[in-house]
Amino acid sequence: MTQAYHPRPWQPLGIDHIVEHRRCALWAGMGLGKTSMTLTALDQIDMLRGDAWPALALGPLRVARKVWSDETRKWHHTAHLEISRVVGTQAEREAALKRPAHIYSMNYDVVPWLITYLKHAGYMPFRTVISDESRKLHAFRVKQGGAMTRALHELAWHDRIRHFIELTGTPSPNGLKGLWGQLYFLDRGKRLGLTYESFENRWFAFKRVRDAVNAHKTHIQPIILPNAHTEIHDLVKDLCLSIDARDWFDLKDPIKRVIEVELPEPAMKLYRQMERDFFIRLENHEIEAFNAASKSTKLLQLAGGAAYLDPDVLNDEDPRARAYKVVHDAKLEALASIVEEAEGMPLLVFYSFKSDVPRIQKLFPKARVLKSEQDEDDFKAGKIDMLLAHPKSAGHGIDGFQHVTNIAVFFNTSWDLELRQQAIERIGPTRQMQAGLERPVWVYDIVAKGTIDELVLLRHETKRSVQDLLIEATKRGVEA
Repeated sequence: MTQAYHPRPWQPLGIDHIVEHRRCALWAGMGLGKTSMTLTALDQIDMLRGDAWPALALGPLRVARKVWSDETRKWHHTAHLEISRVVGTQAEREAALKRPAHIYSMNYDVVPWLITYLKHAGYMPFRTVISDESRKLHAFRVKQGGAMTRALHELAWHDRIRHFIELTGTPSPNGLKGLWGQLYFLDRGKRLGLTYESFENRWFAFKRVRDAVNAHKTHIQPIILPNAHTEIHDLVKDLCLSIDARDWFDLKDPIKRVIEVELPEPAMKLYRQMERDFFIRLENHEIEAFNAASKSTKLLQLAGGAAYLDPDVLNDEDPRARAYKVVHDAKLEALASIVEEAEGMPLLVFYSFKSDVPRIQKLFPKARVLKSEQDEDDFKAGKIDMLLAHPKSAGHGIDGFQHVTNIAVFFNTSWDLELRQQAIERIGPTRQMQAGLERPVWVYDIVAKGTIDELVLLRHETKRSVQDLLIEATKRGVEA
């Protein structure tokens, strides 16, 4: 179901920036709506000049598969846009390119194949190229670099390309050196130098330092000059618009984002049957109202993606709860999108069920569960990109996580509001400020649409009692 688009206060700035500059970069942190700003701007450009579509949207594979299609369907003014996902086998990609569409979404890895395909086809269909998570362009060099960036450079400067848009939240996560490649795609070296070497020679000094591993060896290390930040910022600010959440949000409160996922049809069918059985039992008072929250755990687990094999198991505390069946991976796909959007920032991910952990770790093998002081110390030392924690294990007594990250993700929901608040406070606004870190705290809730997840979220927002919410939902469910 689409909804009216009411731009948030900063979004007109991003929209206007893209409309006014044929080649530009939009640097906006996670949650600020880069995708919707880009879609809105391109739709305006096409109405004004008629040269925005078709567009090629490049990004990580998960973004290519889901983000652009989801975002266009979300808003009234973009619902008419057709998306073709150029992913899968070569035959599937070729078929997708032949399908009429406004936007063709593709992952970066297949750009070299695309160039070859278009040369054989003898035509260039695109008028716009969108480089989502454009920090991937940092490795481009005029005379060297990877096959992907060289192929993308050839595509970006084709005569038919009228617009080139870079989107990222962190343009230079490892320092200013990452900017040259991205800017070259916008101005061919006009601002930061025709070659990477000229860029480096202008704003860096070189120092010989001892190797950290072998003290007998040395290597040359570039050191950024004191004036570099100011000079580079002044040179690129006309093409690169930076939108900082700190300028628009009250940092005293976390910024909350709900990531909705739709369960696959078989999983939703199973969920509906289990939900109806639960509601009927509650309506018939087989489940006491005061005990309904704990008995609803089965529904919460299924909404998260798994189901207990033993029908008599009602909650995760039962020893038999170890046996479960995976029903869907919708929330895992959403978590992967959050990881991409975080662009390298470590994540504190809260899980609710034993079945969550192995499923998350299968997709993210380096994710570690918070079990010991060593896990806590390693996360604070920057050795863990994703820390999995149960809210009960991340309450009072833990400090220092605020230095590592400002992003908390609730993979599954829980009725316990106090535990949730304590978990968030491990990296919360108060601790961020105490640490001298003036940055927003992002809290993501991955919620399965049309499930009990939505009731739990309503509980968090309104502080209504669990019993009231469940009894109200029971009446609707039994009547349906």
